[in-house]
Amino acid sequence: MGGDMFAGVAGHLQTEYRVVLVDPPGQGGSEPLKRRFQLSESAECIPAILDALGISRAHYVGNSWGAMIGGTFAARHPDRIGAAVLMNGTGSPAGLRQKLEYFALVSLLRLRSKVPRAFYPRAVSAFLGPTAEREQPELADYIASSLSRLDAASVANAIESVVPRRPSQAALFASIRTPVSIVAGEEDRTFPVAETRAMAEAIPGAEFVCMPGVAHLAGLEQPLKVGQLIRDFVSRHPL
Repeated sequence: MGGDMFAGVAGHLQTEYRVVLVDPPGQGGSEPLKRRFQLSESAECIPAILDALGISRAHYVGNSWGAMIGGTFAARHPDRIGAAVLMNGTGSPAGLRQKLEYFALVSLLRLRSKVPRAFYPRAVSAFLGPTAEREQPELADYIASSLSRLDAASVANAIESVVPRRPSQAALFASIRTPVSIVAGEEDRTFPVAETRAMAEAIPGAEFVCMPGVAHLAGLEQPLKVGQLIRDFVSRHPL
């Protein structure tokens, strides 16, 4: 998903805050990924973006891959971050079943130039839960439209780096001292609640919130509620 996934959330925050939406590699205005990477490399992009924008410190919000990056960024650059809201993420390595499933998916993607339409239902199922599928069918179209614009090799590099090859970050997260709110989606099929709760337990003093009726894309599914959650948390932890 590109930064526009957070457009609804940004709309609720930008009257009070400067909001910067970031397109991950292969999305929007960002270049496609040409190779695999480490999560630490992703996290180093955040201070680079802040430097380019002349921002010394910022609150951070991330979802899934963005949540993993946010935890890494908070641990490695405590002087550049205020509060962090990390949603639908994990600090755990992939289990054997997930590794096998996603390595197979990556192998198929590397044979194509674009993401095959046959993969769209799989992505929708991974990202949305029963509530969103029933009450917000337009989100499935949004996901399909996003996938249609992607370079398959770039997607393969991202998936392989973030899912089957990701390391345990529990030890690194234990060094975080910034205020952190960890948000889980009750219906998340990609990172179940227990896995996201374990991420919160690895971070000293982290708050944990489980959103009912929400799956893997909390900010896209419930922008008003997520915007309020972010506002409430960062207002308690000003820069």
